[in-house]
Amino acid sequence: MADAFSSSSETVIQRVVDVTVKTNTPLEKLEELYQIKKTCEFISERQFQKVALQFPDELLVDSVAVAVEIERNSNAKPFILGDTSYGSCCVDEVAAEHVRADCIVHYGSACLSPSKRLPLMYVFEKRPMDLDKCTSAFRELYPDTQSHIIFLYDVNYIHAIKDLQTLLSPEYPNLVCSELVVEGEQCYSHGWIKRKHDDTCPSNQDNNLVVCQFGRQFSLKSGLSIMDYSMFYVGQEGATLRNFMMTWNRCTFCSFDPITMIGRTESISINRTLMKRYYAIERAKDANVVGILVGTLMMADYLTVIQQLKETISRAGKKSYMFAMGKLNVPKLANFLEIDIFVLIACPENSLLDSSEFYKPVVTPFEMEVACNKKREWSEEYVTDFRQLLPGGQSHVPLSDQQEDGDETDMSLITGALRSKNLLISEPAESSCGSSVVLRNQTMTVATNSAASFLAERSWRGLEQKLGETPVVKAGKGRKGIAIAYEEEG
Repeated sequence: MADAFSSSSETVIQRVVDVTVKTNTPLEKLEELYQIKKTCEFISERQFQKVALQFPDELLVDSVAVAVEIERNSNAKPFILGDTSYGSCCVDEVAAEHVRADCIVHYGSACLSPSKRLPLMYVFEKRPMDLDKCTSAFRELYPDTQSHIIFLYDVNYIHAIKDLQTLLSPEYPNLVCSELVVEGEQCYSHGWIKRKHDDTCPSNQDNNLVVCQFGRQFSLKSGLSIMDYSMFYVGQEGATLRNFMMTWNRCTFCSFDPITMIGRTESISINRTLMKRYYAIERAKDANVVGILVGTLMMADYLTVIQQLKETISRAGKKSYMFAMGKLNVPKLANFLEIDIFVLIACPENSLLDSSEFYKPVVTPFEMEVACNKKREWSEEYVTDFRQLLPGGQSHVPLSDQQEDGDETDMSLITGALRSKNLLISEPAESSCGSSVVLRNQTMTVATNSAASFLAERSWRGLEQKLGETPVVKAGKGRKGIAIAYEEEG
């Protein structure tokens, strides 16, 4: 944490950095890896003139060659989007609108979060996978062939999943393979399941429960719940696997990494992770000033959840400020010392931010609701998709009535102090004289603007003009040179 703002110049010069440089893909393999023919068909059929090509950092080395091929095989003008506004897994519609693009082609890993502004096509990497090694690891992890198992995978391995399922299904009759789901009419799909946002996931013809989450869909046998299944994941350890494990935290997880070719039972302590998140919830209960971080401008319904969060925070007697600052880092958030805690609105994979290096905790909308909404209780359920918290969502809980709450107090589990839930129920209106101190209600409780009161307590408040207090003097000769060595300093 000490090196968050500055570090020794010698350390920077002597630092050894491991850099894996991806070489350019040969021209003859571009079609296979980047589906250029299908992309051009998508563009030509809809007569798009400007196309935004969004690449993650690891694929930028091929971006120019792909753009040249697309321009040569279609009448469209391609624009390469490199440094995305937020996470590379999300579709960057904001950057695409800067060039007035008619559509977006998203390459590489994707969280499959729904977007509504522009027509969209996904092109995943075709990462290599050894089917024999994977099936062998699967059999070692699941010696009981009657086990109920759900097959999950990183989107970049979808090309090999059907072959893998064909090899394992005869031995494991209770194996359920998930399918990718694209949401919304704007998304162009290649044989995937397609559904609208308002579509529910009802039971299928066999009366099996169908689960639709995180761009995946799978069905559970009648009479069984998801807790009766084990999860097998194909892909590297990262945000996708962590999101699955936090959401389905009552299931056992095993994984196979196609790069290391090692299968293992995931030994991460979910209970310990959940307790860390509960500690953040307690910090949110203690907080008086909350910063709402807008970590997405692309996901559907992000404006709705912002409004719901504002109302939830206000009813809990807390003050909220909204920030839009792109990719987050420690120095950015450290500029706002008056904020007690931040809540991040982002896609499910990016919302579980490890805030151990940050000076103030960063929580998810679900955790903030647990802290502020009396009717929502902390349980084994954990929600990473904020759309599930909205009215109509599977995990929506209406806000508690202020009259029901009364002026209740409880004890902080961190500080041991008493805290009142309804100290500042409403935002104080500014008085006619411009003072930040106002009378809130008939009980003559004094409420102050949170940021103004924090500034008043600081010993240094920035440059002060002191108008009328500084004597007028004749301008004199200033220093010459640069700040590191002025001339008169020798």
